[in-house]
Amino acid sequence: MAGANERNPPASPGGLPPWNVADMPAPRPFTFRNVMAVIGPGAIMLSMSIGSGEWHFGPATVVRYGAALMWVVTLGILLQLVLNLQFIRYTMYTGEPTAVGFMRTWPGPAFWATVYILLALSQNGWPGWAALSASSIFSVVNGRVPGPGDQGALLAFGYLTFGLTLLVVTFGGKIERTLEWVNWFMVAFIVLFLLTVNLLFVPWSVWREVLWGHFQFGYFPPGADWVLIGALAGFAANGGIGNVGTSNYIRDKGLGMGSTVGYIPSAVGGRTVKVSPVGTVFPPTALNMSRWRTWWRYLLADQVALWAVGCFVGMYLNVVLAAAVIPPGTDMAGVAAGSLQADFLGRVAGPLARMLTLLTGFWVLFGSQLTITDLLVRFSTDILWSGSGRVRRWARDDIRRVYYTLIVSVAVWGCVAINLARPATLLAISANAAGFILMVAGTHILFVNHRLLPKEVRGPWWERAGVAAAVVFYAFFFWKNVERLAGL
Repeated sequence: MAGANERNPPASPGGLPPWNVADMPAPRPFTFRNVMAVIGPGAIMLSMSIGSGEWHFGPATVVRYGAALMWVVTLGILLQLVLNLQFIRYTMYTGEPTAVGFMRTWPGPAFWATVYILLALSQNGWPGWAALSASSIFSVVNGRVPGPGDQGALLAFGYLTFGLTLLVVTFGGKIERTLEWVNWFMVAFIVLFLLTVNLLFVPWSVWREVLWGHFQFGYFPPGADWVLIGALAGFAANGGIGNVGTSNYIRDKGLGMGSTVGYIPSAVGGRTVKVSPVGTVFPPTALNMSRWRTWWRYLLADQVALWAVGCFVGMYLNVVLAAAVIPPGTDMAGVAAGSLQADFLGRVAGPLARMLTLLTGFWVLFGSQLTITDLLVRFSTDILWSGSGRVRRWARDDIRRVYYTLIVSVAVWGCVAINLARPATLLAISANAAGFILMVAGTHILFVNHRLLPKEVRGPWWERAGVAAAVVFYAFFFWKNVERLAGL
């Protein structure tokens, strides 16, 4: 055990108060049973991934250009994985969400709090998932794909989605735990359904074509729509705030030093939890580093075995289905986009398959809207909580007052924003904002971890090189969209 005189934090904690110092909490022995009990943030983020890139942008791209662009998905998932690992390293060491680490750098917390909340709003403030889920509900109720004259009904169903979102995060002891249970169910249901349908109705030639598309690196079709392809890159997995915000769930789950800080409890069934605005770091002694390595094995199980593999499987199954049943060139940008897969599969496999696909589509898109709404609010709450003593005094040291004030505000805004543009347009804005955020946050985390983390926990050189490659990858798509806009 380290002595008190060994417990010294890094020389400079940046622009926020110094960290507390304690030994790394001892993890459970690394067994399969304990792995299944400890992992969970990956399931929450996987649900968001399936509903954005995998249910919509993957199929939309393949229907328009063929499967040869799936190599963008391969790189997108792998590069977002290394980004996640670097973001999470900061949280595992300090117990603070990554965005708080950003606030510790020059020019200070007020500047970076403003920047990252605005970036989060630019990506997750557009309720495209609620709008698309509304088309699935509409088709279940009315037995047909919605048309231009059905906007009023679609808006009503979109409002219902927001109401359900608020209901889910209200109950349970810990909001993160509630989201885990809901998303485990949804992910299992979605994957089982897609696998069954694909095995029954998709020719093996389509399976092979889509698989081969994952490895056709560097191919771009003539006259490529860079907004669509940039959206595919951004939402190949989580994208943007979804990657940065993974660390917020890691903190609430209690992995590593996260267990020393606290978590956001739910309004009903939760107890008052004092969430520290300042993290706690550990001295890199032999004992603490041994514990770190065990915690890191749990983290890899969550992020690699569950999240990254799940992203590949989810994207592959969705794209295979779309490539088999949706005619090439079909426009997936209209109000019916959320129910197109069901409509075309119903023509091939009958009304029961259509109905089950509509229900699956609703779960896919509702799960994404649920996670994205919570993530936007959680991300902003943690920034305000750590960065503003005035906010903490207003909340009387109960973080729930901040969280629920913000989530009601976001839901009200969503009911307004859902009227502003077509669902696919809202999603395209969100996805391309995600790519820009990864470019900014990827650069930022390399600086933060190099400056604030001891070398023992910064990660191997190839992981940091992967983050640099991700910055270049998303900068490429950002520049292509700038060129496109400049040419209009």
